[in-house]
Amino acid sequence: MSSSSGPSNWALIRRLLLLAWRFRAGCLQILAQQAGLVLLGLGSLSFTGLGIDTIRQAIDPGSPAPMWPWGWEPPERWSPMSTITFIAAVTLLVAVLHAALRYRAAITLSKVTQRQIVLQLRTDVYDKLQRLSFRFFDANQSGSIINRVAGDVQAVRMFIDGVLIQVLTVLLSLAVFVGYMLSVHVGLTAACLATTPLLWIGAAWFSRSVRPAYAENSKLVDRLVLILSENIQGMHVVKACGLAEEQIAKFTAANQQALEQKSSIFQRIALFQPAMGFLTQLNMVVLLGYGGYLAAVGELPLGAGLFVFANLLQQFANQVGQVTNIANSIQASLTGAERVFEILDAPLEVRSPADPLPLSRAKGAVRFERVSFGYRPDRAVLAEIDFAVRPGQVVALVGATGAGKSTMMSLLPRFYDPTAGRILLDGIDVRQLDLDQKRRNVGL
Repeated sequence: MSSSSGPSNWALIRRLLLLAWRFRAGCLQILAQQAGLVLLGLGSLSFTGLGIDTIRQAIDPGSPAPMWPWGWEPPERWSPMSTITFIAAVTLLVAVLHAALRYRAAITLSKVTQRQIVLQLRTDVYDKLQRLSFRFFDANQSGSIINRVAGDVQAVRMFIDGVLIQVLTVLLSLAVFVGYMLSVHVGLTAACLATTPLLWIGAAWFSRSVRPAYAENSKLVDRLVLILSENIQGMHVVKACGLAEEQIAKFTAANQQALEQKSSIFQRIALFQPAMGFLTQLNMVVLLGYGGYLAAVGELPLGAGLFVFANLLQQFANQVGQVTNIANSIQASLTGAERVFEILDAPLEVRSPADPLPLSRAKGAVRFERVSFGYRPDRAVLAEIDFAVRPGQVVALVGATGAGKSTMMSLLPRFYDPTAGRILLDGIDVRQLDLDQKRRNVGL
């Protein structure tokens, strides 16, 4: 179970980054597509601003000339209408390319995250569960284990597309936007982005504040899944004893508790997002005041300058708004990652030896030699048990409930290993035999 004594956030992030590195080919493909979308979006805005400046010059020949990209100028024989038609055609082409690439990017993202990452991670977790000893299942409720495989794996996946890809996309977008804005007017860019440090400080504070809430929510969902699992497994008892109403009330209470706790997280998000949005809108106020003055005195183009700046600031606000979602996603993914990695890192207490002795078919000679065992180090269930059973001999173990009869039977197929002594099968210590081969020789 997750606890405050678990790995630090940075340790979990490093582990998640190593996981992303396993799927680096798909992640790099997604990033390349996102970079293409950013550049095409900026290209569409630039040509729209160029069209505005071209129309303005056609109306007012004394206005500043449009700033064509890469030093290119339209032929002098082109009329203003021809120039506008050309700009519109290029803008339409860019929009078509943007739509096609966006579709392809969505397909690639789904393929990498769901068909590769989730599929592989669930397989890894399930494979590890098959090899863990019974001690692990004794210590963890079935609802928690089910939720880790079904829900927490998706939370880990969220780190790839909801955190890592989003962070890199936001940084790339902001770099492209700021680079364009600086190329147009340095002073206006600095004035419009003056509130940016406050946004990052707020995001960092929000991220730290919601981590405990996500951990608590995972525990509540574990309990909900456990109630559901136990109810389904014991449905014949529920119906036979007429306990349906009690079970419904129990499930409803657990469901309501999980809902109320998750609602508290949503309330924090609902408060944080408008606060961040207000800071970004202050940038637009600065643009309209300072940028409007620069455009009025001819120091800033109306289209390629003021219009594109306004749209970039709006996109900048949208990208910064993603910081809220990223902060929310990273805490959910860190909580899920800690719980998934607990399974993947759980020690294999019972395993086959590196060089097992052969056992094709056991004869059935069983011997316990001074065998001691306890489920907990401070509480022994068996103490120095000695007995032998010959092949073909029938032996009955009789004792009160809790005396250790089932425990002794669990030691023979190596569901657990004794804390002291040894168990022999046909004169061979069972720890020297291949685990699967030995268990195929034992009926229980």
